[in-house]
Amino acid sequence: MTELSWKTAVTKIEPNKIWIRGYRLDEMMGRVSFAQMVYLLLKGELPSENTGKLIEAIFVSSVDHGTTPPSALSAITVASTGATLNASVAAGILAISQFHGGAIEECMRILIDTKKMMDVKKIDPALAAAETIRFYKENKKRLSGFGHRLHTDDPRTKKLFGLAEQFNIARDFVELAQTFEKELEKTSGKKLPLNVDGAIAALLCEMEFDPILANAFFMIARVPGLVAHIYEEKSRYKPMRKIHPTDVIYDGPEERKL
Repeated sequence: MTELSWKTAVTKIEPNKIWIRGYRLDEMMGRVSFAQMVYLLLKGELPSENTGKLIEAIFVSSVDHGTTPPSALSAITVASTGATLNASVAAGILAISQFHGGAIEECMRILIDTKKMMDVKKIDPALAAAETIRFYKENKKRLSGFGHRLHTDDPRTKKLFGLAEQFNIARDFVELAQTFEKELEKTSGKKLPLNVDGAIAALLCEMEFDPILANAFFMIARVPGLVAHIYEEKSRYKPMRKIHPTDVIYDGPEERKL
C-alpha cells in the first residue's frame, strides 16, 4: 500500500478471473439474471429469485414512454445532428433529473419520513399520510409519485403491486403509498392516482434501497428505449430535420398478445 492506494469492495480483477462482490462472474453467467446482478452490485448480496423478478419488472415498467419525454427528445435531437450512439444516449441520460425521473427518489423520501412519523407518534397510516399531505399543501410543495399527465389509472402500478403481493414483498410501504392515494382523493376531491414512479418508490423502500440510488433504476431501465429511438432516428430520417415534440404518429405493429 502507498499513499495513492485506495480500496473498492465491488469488483476484483486478476488474469483470467473476474469477481463481482466475491462471486465468479463466469459462474453467474446463465444462472443469475441481469436484475439480480444489479441488486448484487448495489446491495452487495444476491437477492432471492422473487426479488430479482420484481426488479426485472421494475426495469420493464420504465423501459420506454414514447418520444415525448425530455430524455427521448434529447436523445433523438442529438442523434439527428450526426452524433455517435454513445453521445446520443448520454444526452438522453443527462435529461433525467429532478423533474424527469427524479420523482422516484422524492417519493421514497416522503414515504420513509412518513413511516418514521408513524413509528414515533404511534399513529396509523391514514393519520400519518394526512399529516404529510397537510404539510405539503401548507408549504405549496408537490407530492411526487402521484398523478400523471396522461394516465388516470396507471396500469404499470397495478401490475407492479400485484407482483409484489404475489412475491410477498408488498408490506408497510405499499400500504402507506396506497393510503396516500386515498387520503389525497379525500382532501383534493379528485383522484390523484399513484403513478409508476410512486409504485417503484414504494417497492424500493420495501427492498431497503437507499433513496440516493432511486434515479439509477430509472436510468438503467430507459437506456434500451433510448437506443431504439436513436437507431430509428439514424436509420429512418435525414439528419438535422425539424423535430416537433408532440406531432408524432405511431405506425408500428397493431396491438399484439403475448
